[in-house]
Amino acid sequence: MTNILVVDDEESVRYLLSRMLLRGGYECALAADAAEARKFIKDQNFELILCDVNMPGESGIDFIGYVAAEYPDTATMMVTAVDDPKIVEMALDVGIYGYLIKPFNVNEVIINIRNSLRRRELEIADRTYRRNLEQKVEERTAELQKTLSGVIYALTMTVEYRDPYTAGHQQRVADLASTIAKEMGFPEDKIMGIRMAGALHDIGKIAVPVEILSKPGRLSKTEFELIKNHSQVGHDILNSIKFPWPLSQIILQHHERMDGSGYPNGLLGKEILIEARIIGVADVVEAMASHRPYRPALGIDKALEEVSINKGKLYDVKVVNACLKVFKDKGFKFK
Repeated sequence: MTNILVVDDEESVRYLLSRMLLRGGYECALAADAAEARKFIKDQNFELILCDVNMPGESGIDFIGYVAAEYPDTATMMVTAVDDPKIVEMALDVGIYGYLIKPFNVNEVIINIRNSLRRRELEIADRTYRRNLEQKVEERTAELQKTLSGVIYALTMTVEYRDPYTAGHQQRVADLASTIAKEMGFPEDKIMGIRMAGALHDIGKIAVPVEILSKPGRLSKTEFELIKNHSQVGHDILNSIKFPWPLSQIILQHHERMDGSGYPNGLLGKEILIEARIIGVADVVEAMASHRPYRPALGIDKALEEVSINKGKLYDVKVVNACLKVFKDKGFKFK
């Protein structure tokens, strides 16, 4: 049976409404003011509250606003002796479903209550539907994200199987780049895009002959030009795929430098995507700190010295500062 709470400082009004409600098949509780009503709703669920406007202590308008905020599944109706449009507007603003004018007409009271309860049912059903829909969307998004991560991991492994000397390089760049982005205050979605770009930034090396990738000596000019082409190849591989982030452009630009000395297009400063500037710094630091076929590892101190000396010239100042901070103040280490 439907539970209704009647809140009115006049005892006669409370009992009159209770008799009407009982005749309509409703159960009800009676409260003389908002303070008593708050105790009722704390311990018991009500589908509907009928509340007088003018009461000692907390006003009916304020109480209705409290109920609307804290108990959104409870409908509220205003009870008033004065048909004042301003009061009605105030009550509508705080969330009432309807209002009753004293003296009461039994049929009007029952009709208004039924309409309010029906509206409440529809609104609860709508909220439930929306919550379920949002949950399904979240679950589906999580599934797609997991699939996307798996595809990117597979692409990353494709390069690393061909170039075992740099195995783990892309993942370590992704870890550092996303940590730098977090230090710089980027939102989670953008950080995720930077992580994905880091994991794929060398995908274009799939087009470079294995003997060049693993060559122990210095590269010839021709060989170096083939290596440099990996940014463009990576862009071309990914450009037709609609990612949530500009991955192909980030990969294309990750060897560009602030002074225009980078490749493939010699971009300057802010012409370079900030994501690419972050990947560029992370790439240099990881590469210098790790072993390569043509040289032993130079170590993290040497790598940080390189980006520090050339910040503002080759590397973005804010990116380098964040990189230095995550290593020196936050204890970042490559896995």
